[in-house]
Amino acid sequence: MTILIRKAKISHPGSTANGQVKDILITNGNISKIGDNITDKADTVIEQEGLHVSPGWVDIFSNFNDPGFEFKETLETGANAAAAGGYTHVLILPNTNPALHSKSQVEYIKEKSRALPVNIHPIGAISKNVEGKELAEMYDMFSSGAMAFSDGTKPVQSSGLLLKALQYVKAFDGIIIQMPDDKSIGTHGLVNEGIISTRLGLPGKPAIAEEMMVARDIELAAYTESKLHFTGISSKKSLSLIQKAKDSGLKVSCSVTPYHLFFSDEDLMGYDTNLKVNPPLRTPDHVQALKNAVNNGQVDCIASHHFPQEWDSKVCEFEYAAYGMIGLETAFAVAGAAGITTDRWIELCAINPRRIFSLAKTGISEGEVADITLFNPSASYTFSEKDIRSKSKNSPFIGKTLKGKVIGIINGEKVFLNN
Repeated sequence: MTILIRKAKISHPGSTANGQVKDILITNGNISKIGDNITDKADTVIEQEGLHVSPGWVDIFSNFNDPGFEFKETLETGANAAAAGGYTHVLILPNTNPALHSKSQVEYIKEKSRALPVNIHPIGAISKNVEGKELAEMYDMFSSGAMAFSDGTKPVQSSGLLLKALQYVKAFDGIIIQMPDDKSIGTHGLVNEGIISTRLGLPGKPAIAEEMMVARDIELAAYTESKLHFTGISSKKSLSLIQKAKDSGLKVSCSVTPYHLFFSDEDLMGYDTNLKVNPPLRTPDHVQALKNAVNNGQVDCIASHHFPQEWDSKVCEFEYAAYGMIGLETAFAVAGAAGITTDRWIELCAINPRRIFSLAKTGISEGEVADITLFNPSASYTFSEKDIRSKSKNSPFIGKTLKGKVIGIINGEKVFLNN
């Protein structure tokens, strides 16, 4: 199978080809030729105004709910949502039923996802049944293909357990992911604690619940000299703590979500349950601090935090609604609307995740396996429910005009193009 991409601008910061407009010929899943006005015959020709290509994007924190919660999402629908959003690799959470806490569950994910358009990498659970009580079989999971370790939406509360986990993964140069949240602070909080929570009459969750966990986990990372990644950072003080840890030489990195760059707690005045997320949406000054940190290089990755929820879990009173929104299909356009440049996006989603999580590096050059995202950063469109490939539809972006459209992906011999 041959694919010819015509007149595409290559977006790959640090590459000698960055910014060049070239034709790219892909033969049997490999980049066979890059040049001007390639005339070779091809089975598929891709040519669009404003076409850009970059190394395939990587999402590091998505919930595909399989096994056990397939009424929210399946590996197939999750992979289609990821491909539609421009991702060729996705790290998926262990918060399933049964949890991804053993070799057999990791192998189930790897085998079942083999034919999908996106490479799916399981995140193994730190603790058995993600209960935060006893270490899971991390070495066995790593040997079977687990890319990282986390208890996902149930961050480890026990300092002793996390310390053991950080020590354990050092044996194979593994990495721990934490979504920092001290559950003992603001236990019943539904939104950010502040003026808006008071106006809405909803219990608040203060930023210190995140900041205390970040501070504790940095100390544990320093003690163990192990690798730790924080995701879902929403507080400017958390950013400061993480930057100090980096400056001192610790192996610490962090990611933010697109929606924490786009929305603030002021957007909750309409009680839209799709905006009920954890960590909660913060005040505008926190949002601006996150944007600044993304643009100046303090933030290492963008993580979609794609959390599908079925209709019943969102169409209800705010107090009873489940946390999370879908985000894979809109992440690029939302980040663009928040002021993130294309080059910065590529660094955050194609370059840094591969380095931090030890994925094979890729590039736009002859001889490389095709691992490519095709997109148009200037295209504007109105996002609608019919654009959603996810099984769930819990997106606050339906009906909003977004800028930056994904055209599709080429992942080896697998091709996925949006209509």
